Amino acid sequence: MDGTYTIDHADGGIGDARRALGAFLRARRERVAPEQAGLTGLTAGLTTGRRRVPGLRREELAQLAGISVDYYVRLEQGRATQPSPEVLDALARALGLDAAERRHLTTLVGAEHGGEHGPAPAARVGPTLRRMLDALTGLPAFATDRRLDVVAWNALGSELIGGLTGPSRRDPNQARYLFLDPVSRDVHPEWADRAAEAVGQLRVAAGQYPGDAELVALIKDLSERSAEFRRIWASGEIVMCTAGRKRLRHPAAGLLELDYETLHVPAGPGETGLVVHVFSSGEGTPEAAALASLAAGRRA
Repeated sequence: MDGTYTIDHADGGIGDARRALGAFLRARRERVAPEQAGLTGLTAGLTTGRRRVPGLRREELAQLAGISVDYYVRLEQGRATQPSPEVLDALARALGLDAAERRHLTTLVGAEHGGEHGPAPAARVGPTLRRMLDALTGLPAFATDRRLDVVAWNALGSELIGGLTGPSRRDPNQARYLFLDPVSRDVHPEWADRAAEAVGQLRVAAGQYPGDAELVALIKDLSERSAEFRRIWASGEIVMCTAGRKRLRHPAAGLLELDYETLHVPAGPGETGLVVHVFSSGEGTPEAAALASLAAGRRA
């Protein structure tokens, strides 16, 4: 960093719901090619000449959504903050948003009118959750809050993702670890995918909790310190925790391809919900044997 970077152009309106809505619409608009939207040859008056922007122009998106250009411009500029459900549906269709992106679009509008702006709720790890994690002796598991802080784990979970305990423990925040710790690229062979997931999850959280000062500070810190974070954040990607398969590299067990499941723990009054990540492998697989060996080593 040369000290001259400011995140105003790429912060996605962090902490400002009006600017966040406009930034999200702009990022999604820029990823849609006119050909994808069926505009080629149909809007000669709008598409003639050399295109100066990636994706759709504002005029083209407004036409596809059936709204005035002036109103759409005011949406992107944060001057129109109460689009109707019909307008949101039309924009979502025109932009080709998936279900998660549609929910995020609605969340951004709701955040401007009654969203969570008060003190950040605490991430409480109750005794029941701790017992559940400890009971999964053969399965790596850990829990994260909305800022991607790892707030609880079992022994095998700490062993799998590494460095959560001990005097030289790594940063417990998954996003900081991915973008600021070079070791993360060895642990995660598909680092680019994991990085995009982390940014997408932070964007969802930022839309839901625009008043969370710690979350805003985290995003701004990563924006200032990591060019890769800035690039991914500016893309407007949205990612929800689900299930699937990931590859991780362990210093003793080597490369492991594991199934994972995410379990959402609802928030209590004055608290933030947590996400529990559980890894496993089918019986008789090399990965299952490797996990059993790691678990035995932890007990020895």
